[in-house]
Amino acid sequence: MKDLLAPSLFRVNKMARVDLAKYDTRLEGGLDKKDLKESLEKDKARIIELQETLYAGGERSLLVIFQAMDAAGKDSAIANVFGGVNPQGCDVRSFKAPSSEELTHDFLWRHAKAVPARGIIGVHSRSHYEEVLVVKVHPEYLAGQRLPGVPDPMKVDGTFWEARYASIRDFETHLARQGVTILKFFLHMGKAAQKERLMERIEDPKKNWKFNVGDVKERALWGDYQRAYSEAIGATASPDAPWYIVPADEQWETRAIVARVIREQLEAMDLRMPALSAKAKAGLVEAKELLGKERN
Repeated sequence: MKDLLAPSLFRVNKMARVDLAKYDTRLEGGLDKKDLKESLEKDKARIIELQETLYAGGERSLLVIFQAMDAAGKDSAIANVFGGVNPQGCDVRSFKAPSSEELTHDFLWRHAKAVPARGIIGVHSRSHYEEVLVVKVHPEYLAGQRLPGVPDPMKVDGTFWEARYASIRDFETHLARQGVTILKFFLHMGKAAQKERLMERIEDPKKNWKFNVGDVKERALWGDYQRAYSEAIGATASPDAPWYIVPADEQWETRAIVARVIREQLEAMDLRMPALSAKAKAGLVEAKELLGKERN
């Protein structure tokens, strides 16, 4: 039987032309909500176990990036997949519009600062890819970056964006050399599904706080965003930093797929508990003897 959650079905691991219109926004049959929840719980348990080994080893790290259109379920995917993971070994960051300080540096600066330390799983909700996504759709945002050689942000051409893709590829290749394993998820939601979720945020008082009228206005640029995502994914996918285009119309499908990818990646890292030196082992024997002699 075909494994509908197999990571290979969603992975883009080499530079190529990507057309998001050809990718499904929901799984094609075979798994109901119960099956998806069971798969998620099984993979979560394994992720929790592997995260402890990653943390104890302290040699490598995992960077998980989530990108998506508004209301695609980034936050719920993070909460459901990483719920139960030891907070000491997991660092979750959500990137908003850059601050005035961040705008005085290159576009990768704040993201380089947020790379997870060895032994840590880093989770980024939005990332350096915003600079070739929302900024590409709204080039006027470049004015705030005061870039040399860019007198008119509205006139930047393909060469400018190709240079940014190259900077991103170089950055991710460098991280991979330093022991950072990178997984990039694009939660692929259809326009109709987004409308339904935005309406939920308007109609449900408990979800009103999530609603931003700007999200509705951005829907008018849906086609521009789909092209920007297609181009960014196609220009930056690599074996060291693959993209996963994950169906996102149904959130339980998204969560189950993301958990499976992360679990299999952690297993592929061949993580091991640190080996003790002869001196450390001798210390264990001595400590056991001393504890054994104590009177309760």
